[in-house]
Parts: sequence; C-alpha cells; structure tokens
Amino acid sequence: MAKFAVLNCNKDFRTLYYRGKSQVHPGLVTYVRRNRLGTPRAGITTGKKVGNAVRRSRCRRVIREAYRGLLPSIQGGWDFVFVARGRTAGLKSGEVRRIMAAHLKAAGVPLSDPKALKGGSRISEAGKDT
Repeated sequence: MAKFAVLNCNKDFRTLYYRGKSQVHPGLVTYVRRNRLGTPRAGITTGKKVGNAVRRSRCRRVIREAYRGLLPSIQGGWDFVFVARGRTAGLKSGEVRRIMAAHLKAAGVPLSDPKALKGGSRISEAGKDT
C-alpha cells in the first residue's frame, strides 16, 4: 500500500475550509488549496450524519483508495480535504475517483495522467474487453 502525506492538524483543516476552493457532489465534497511544500497532502473527514462507525469507516476507506489511485498524477504541492457525504458509502472507489478527478480539474489542479479521469481498475477494463 502506497503511503501519502496526511493533514492532521486542525489549523490545516480550518485553513482549507475558509480559504480553499470547494467542489460539491452528492457523494463527495472537496476542498483544494495550493501549499508551498511541493508534495500533495490529504485529509478525510466523515461526520456523524453519514451513519454509524461502520459506514463512516467504509467511506474513509473508499475515499482513501480513490485518492491513492489519483496521487501519482497530481503535480505540485496541493492540500486536499475530502468530506464524505451520505451517498459516499454506497459508491465504489472507481466512481469516487472519477468524482475526485472532476473536482480537482475544476479547481485547477494539474493532472499529468489523462487516464486518471477514467477511474476503475485494470481488472474491470480487462473484463469489458471479453
């Protein structure tokens, strides 16, 4: 599993909430802001409105996996906060990855890999050919 830099200070989250660009979808909310570190960092929040602990954990896992798929294509230093919503638990990581890619593109984050916008894994793509 590839590790990535995380946001875990309350100050960083508040800065993104108030000064970052936001993109909204029924399955995910994304806050984006440039940083000076040169590497992308991400934070994930799931409120109690999403559901019980099991649903919140699933939302975090799905968001984390979708972000992990997009991470190699993100260029430069950016901070992201992904907020799970009620529909996130019912989505697959490929769908969340497509939503994330659209949010990042709309916020002006340069993505180097055009395949990142497609989402899905190699297994699912191979299954479509047969």
